[in-house]
Amino acid sequence: MTDNAQPPHMVYAYAVLRPTPEAARAVAAVRGVADEQVGLVETGDLAAAVGPVPAEEFEEDALRAGLERLPRLAALARGHHGVVAALAPLGAVLPLRLATVYRDEDRVRQILQERRDQFLPLLERLAGHVEWGVKVYTDPGDPADHSYPVDQADHSDSADQADSGARDGAAAFEAAGERALGPGRAYLAARVRRRRGAEEAWQAAARAAARIAEEAGALAVGRVAHRPQRGELAKAAAGGEKAGGEKGGGEQPGGAHAGGAKARGENIANDAYLVPAARAEDFRSRVLAAADGQPGVRVEVTGPWAPYSFSLPPEAAVRPEPA
Repeated sequence: MTDNAQPPHMVYAYAVLRPTPEAARAVAAVRGVADEQVGLVETGDLAAAVGPVPAEEFEEDALRAGLERLPRLAALARGHHGVVAALAPLGAVLPLRLATVYRDEDRVRQILQERRDQFLPLLERLAGHVEWGVKVYTDPGDPADHSYPVDQADHSDSADQADSGARDGAAAFEAAGERALGPGRAYLAARVRRRRGAEEAWQAAARAAARIAEEAGALAVGRVAHRPQRGELAKAAAGGEKAGGEKGGGEQPGGAHAGGAKARGENIANDAYLVPAARAEDFRSRVLAAADGQPGVRVEVTGPWAPYSFSLPPEAAVRPEPA
């Protein structure tokens, strides 16, 4: 064996926190992403929750390949979140990015020492705060129901009723006209109508997202706008699981929907808010109230979480230390 041989284990890092007896007891009671015993690596007034993981599964190439498979990604997210969730009730915790792996514990200590001036102010800022997630989707529903969404704040009740009747009549007229066309032209006309309905539903959801952001911003002290979710990641999230490591399995915080709990529609806003813990339920209820009754819109509010979106990762993930 040469001096550069791969060690049998690497060190998976979950979070940065203050070293306290309560934190040591908490990590002693949880298992990590590889079913390993989690512990604390301490240096002065900082600590990292870490665990030994098999090098053959967590070296760079193997780890990248695993993260490309959704079941493996989801399993890692659940294990990662399980450790963070066990620590979150103790006070300020900085969750690290999913799959943050180091060669050994000495490298973890070095990172804590090098970035002490970044970690300590973040711990102070995040103390007493939680993260809430707010996603806004188009909710196409029945095209006949949502082809012509209306901003109800801009019309009186009587005007709404008159306008609704006019739209219903126009939709019926269009449908009758399509039936009178030949099959080819009727098909093209129906496609145009569906596309117009989808565009108007997107515009309605964008207006709702702006109103929700204004309401949420009145209670939150920070906001991060994540990229909207697409493809398999969006399907996993709709199924109640965060595959990206922000939130995963284990004991789930509360979640709620406005506009129905239908797992369909395009995700147009995917925001995280940092909220004082004392105002968490007020935040949730006010955001849902702002979204209630909006046609063609579905809103999902999840939390409270540890402040994943507001923590500073120590280094790029999936980059184990060189041999």
